Amino acid sequence: MIVFPFITHSFIILLSKRFDFFFAFIDSGNSLEMGRLFLVNLEGKSYSCKHCKTNLALCDDVVSKSFQSRHGKAYLFSKVVNVYAGKKEDRMMMTGMHTVVDIYCVKCGSYVGWKYEFAFEKNQKYKEGKSVLERLIPD
Repeated sequence: MIVFPFITHSFIILLSKRFDFFFAFIDSGNSLEMGRLFLVNLEGKSYSCKHCKTNLALCDDVVSKSFQSRHGKAYLFSKVVNVYAGKKEDRMMMTGMHTVVDIYCVKCGSYVGWKYEFAFEKNQKYKEGKSVLERLIPD
């Protein structure tokens, strides 16, 4: 399932204090369908999208703060929420070749980082399934 980033804020409808949902276009193979997408509201200290303030990850889920991205500092997280993934691609990174997907905020469609799908180097396998959120992303 792929959620396209052309969602507009005019579709946001408040469901409760814990969740809100909005309509999104979902690719179901041959056609686009309208669907509801629920946002997870994290309790506690969290990191959020700089554009729309949607929760992305809890501070407690930080695995490492020593990551570097194209734009500067980045943090590795064991779990992120309210994101959708782009296409898989093999990418040469500072620590070797990895299969990654870029991740985007599900509410506003902004690029927020990437997720490690596969690590080719044995000593990098700990990154598989984890996500990196970039701290500073230019507008």
